[in-house]
Amino acid sequence: MYNKSMNKNDLRLLFMGTPEISAYVFEKMIADGYHFVGLVAQPDHPVGRKGIIEKVPTKVVAEKYQIPVFQPAKIRLDYDFINEIKPDLVITLAYGQIVPEGFLNKVPMGCLNLHGSLLPKYRGASPVQTSLINNEQITGVTLMEMVKAMDAGKMYAKKEVVIDEDDNATTLFVKIKIAAGDLILEALPKYIDGELKGEEQDENQVTFCSIIKPEQEKLDLSLSAKELIGYIRGLSDEPGAYLYLNETKLKIYKAKMVDNSVSAEIGAIVKADKNGLYMQASNGVISLLEVQKEGKKRMDYRSFINGNQNLLGQKLY
Repeated sequence: MYNKSMNKNDLRLLFMGTPEISAYVFEKMIADGYHFVGLVAQPDHPVGRKGIIEKVPTKVVAEKYQIPVFQPAKIRLDYDFINEIKPDLVITLAYGQIVPEGFLNKVPMGCLNLHGSLLPKYRGASPVQTSLINNEQITGVTLMEMVKAMDAGKMYAKKEVVIDEDDNATTLFVKIKIAAGDLILEALPKYIDGELKGEEQDENQVTFCSIIKPEQEKLDLSLSAKELIGYIRGLSDEPGAYLYLNETKLKIYKAKMVDNSVSAEIGAIVKADKNGLYMQASNGVISLLEVQKEGKKRMDYRSFINGNQNLLGQKLY
């Protein structure tokens, strides 16, 4: 399976990934001298109001380096291409489909996945967002074995990432992609040489996170102030958490805790002046720092207050 005399140029690698975070790691590995015989990505999709088909980020990288691209609509039904390109090893990051066992079994040196959490915590589709929603202070990336069960394989290496108070999903994804790029370059040579034996995940410590659904974007005002801020961070900058103000959607991109006071009905705006836009939560007051009214641009609270009179006492719901 392993050959200690093998160098990175001898390996026939296949990369599987779709979004920008994957493109970053893919190109970093190419720059480091790894030889890729193909890329597997989700199909290109229409973007914007005009529905113009846009290449997924990893495809742009592959075409730049003349690497063959495969974009099956359903990989569980369409992976015959693997018999043609014959990869020795597969690297996956945010591909977007469940890879079938039949595919995994065709790769002699195995299939490795870069997962955006410190497994066994947060197996599933939204580990970065969920770590923020749950107000974690540390997350990271795990290099793991791909198996039939989702994110359940052996763990080969990890890299921690500190979550700062000002981080949201956008900024944390940047930290995660940098950590993933560093981790794969550090750990892959050791894996190839057979030095990483892998550690089984403790099933008693496993937690799951699912894909963020549209209905989760609307904030639940029964949550605590801290939980509301977690959701706001986890959903920013895209797709953005929201409430309604006078039947108009108001996205909230940034907020912070003010205090633990309760002096008004939940959702009520208790301050709206140059010093802040405050909303009453169930167990405290939070300051809404950046918002966007439906049909308007994103703005700071001062600009929003200037364009919306008589906010004090109104209710977000």
